[in-house]
Amino acid sequence: NLGMMLAIGRGADKNEAEAVEWYRKAAEQSHARAQYNLGMMLAKGSGVEKNEAEAVEWYRKAAEQSHARAQYNLGMMLAIGRGADKNEAEAV
Repeated sequence: NLGMMLAIGRGADKNEAEAVEWYRKAAEQSHARAQYNLGMMLAKGSGVEKNEAEAVEWYRKAAEQSHARAQYNLGMMLAIGRGADKNEAEAV
């Protein structure tokens, strides 16, 4: 997808900020992989200001669609209290 290609610089110059824009457009249309990728960019601060709370929101949306990596990342963030209050019960 275009967002991924821009994020890694394959077939186009690397542009993480533009990748975030494309991920967000797809994420807002309930595309689980884009929601996960947007969460990753937000959690790392790649191409966008770091925002762990928003990352948790996007991981949660992707996780609710059975995206396994989003489920894992959401669980890890909840377990240690990054981007949300620590909640080990929900993390499991």
